[in-house]
Amino acid sequence: MNKAELIAHIADAVDCPKTQANAALDAFIEAVTKSLKKGDKVTLVGFGTFSVSKRAARTGRNPQTGESIKIKAKKVARFKAGKELSGKL
Repeated sequence: MNKAELIAHIADAVDCPKTQANAALDAFIEAVTKSLKKGDKVTLVGFGTFSVSKRAARTGRNPQTGESIKIKAKKVARFKAGKELSGKL
């Protein structure tokens, strides 16, 4: 499912125009992004938790040349499915 299909599904489910569904989805994504950027967690009971974790620096290998390269440490977004969502899969 892509974003356009998700917007269409939301619009049909709540009987609103696609423009409103798009605005609601964009607002949700923006709120989650801002919260994660601050280092907070976003927990949606029954769905899951979005969080940020740190990935340590490590040594990788260039597959074309076999040369060792250093990969910088960075922060990554994580999602852990909640109990209800996991049970439905």
